[in-house]
Parts: sequence; C-alpha cells; structure tokens
Amino acid sequence: MRLLFLGDVVGRSGRDALLRHLPELRAALQPDFVVVNGENAAGGFGINDKIAQEFFAAEVDCITTGNHVWDQKELIGAIDREPRILRPINFPEGTPGRGGAVFQTDRGRRILVLNVMLRLFMDPLDDPFAACDRALRQFRLGPGGVDAVIVDAHGEATSEKMAMGHFLDGRASLVVGTHSHVPTADLQILPGGTAYQSDAGMCGDYDSVIGMRKEPAIARFVRKMPGERLSPAEGEGTVCGVFVETDDRTGLAVRTEPVRLGGRLSRAMPELSQG
Repeated sequence: MRLLFLGDVVGRSGRDALLRHLPELRAALQPDFVVVNGENAAGGFGINDKIAQEFFAAEVDCITTGNHVWDQKELIGAIDREPRILRPINFPEGTPGRGGAVFQTDRGRRILVLNVMLRLFMDPLDDPFAACDRALRQFRLGPGGVDAVIVDAHGEATSEKMAMGHFLDGRASLVVGTHSHVPTADLQILPGGTAYQSDAGMCGDYDSVIGMRKEPAIARFVRKMPGERLSPAEGEGTVCGVFVETDDRTGLAVRTEPVRLGGRLSRAMPELSQG
C-alpha cells in the first residue's frame, strides 16, 4: 500500500500549494491514502470547515491537527459532524471530536490514523504514550487487524518525537512529527519496520519564520516585547511531506522517501518502482 502524509498547511500560501501540487502527487505516486495536517490552514491559526471541505474535494482523505485545533471557534461545532478531521487523541475526556479513526479505501484496505499531541514545551495534556498504546491494543497492525497505521505526533521536542517513534516501532506503518514546520533529515525505517521522520515540514512559504512574515517575527526576538500580530507569509509555498510504501502482509514500511515540491526548497519527488 502507498501512503502520503503532508505536513502543516500554513495560510493561503500553503493551501494554494497543496491544491496546486496534490493532483501531480496523486498522478505520480498513486497513493492509496492521503493525510494532511491542516491546523494552520486558516490564516495561520486553526482550520475551518470551508477549508477542510476544499481539501476533501481535492482528495485528501484525512486531516490531522494539533495545538491550534480550536483557534477557529466554528470547528468546535463542526468537528463532531466530520469524522475525517481529527484532534489530538490525548485531549481530556469530553472534548469534541475524535483523536483516531479507521478509514476504508476503495480497495477495501483499513487504515487507522492517530493524531497525538506531545507534552514537552506544549500544553500538559494526558499521557500521549499511554493514549497511543490503548488505541493500538484495540486496532492492531497486521493480519486480523488494520492494514496500515499512521501516527501524527504533534510536538516541539525532537527527543519526544523520537521516543514516540521507537515506542511504536513495529506497531505503526508511519510515525511522523508535525508542529516544527521544518523538514528534518532523519527520514528512515526503524528496526521494527516503522517509517519515521521527526518533522514532515510545512506546506507554506519558506521565505518566512516557520511560515509567518519575517519582519514581525524577527521584531519579537529583537525587542523582546509584543508587536504586530503574526500573519502568514504569502510567497510561493513548498509542499513538504513523506511517502511510504508498506508490505501488504504486515502493514510495515518497506520504503520511505521525502516529498518537496514548489517554492524555495530543493525538489524531492519519489519515483514508483517499475513492475
């Protein structure tokens, strides 16, 4: 099976880049399932139902989020009606929405997507490791269970993301970090067969400070005082993510490659193997 995960979409630049390049990615990579982290898609802060539906119309199968999930208040009412939008699974009991869901592809394959928020330098949520463990005890990867497991590990610290990757090694097809907005160079298949990358990077304008206009962001560091409200940079965006091929028997990764298209970053486009 082929899986495509695209990192945090930031503002209009990120949305435009995603919608422009996704048809090319679908044609070239023929993914069975596409996940996009959309938590910065609406003006850089949160996502709304209108934008989510635009992504679904472009054949995104699932949207994950993170600490900005409630920045657009209308999503609080919409998320229960839209099972394809996830919020972190370790939010307190009673929080609207769901942190994980099983999806079925056109070919009848079952894919579990988990959205978890880590805790170092983030909000003090429930234990993310225990939350993932409970979900994977219920939906096991492999024969008799689900055909693939994708985990969006939304967090600041690379150490915590790496710990989560190794904790889930052999139980997930892909564990990929989001939130940092910068693609890391550690894409690999862990010893147990789980594809891992500390951060997928963002879909947005990289002539920026993690997707935001440079001048106000720099001023905050230089002056150490509040200033102009941050807003997304509006230049041409780069689409960043990760492509994974799995073993149909086990659901574990047999190949993983970076994806980078458009904008300022160097191009990385996997090629499908022949035959």
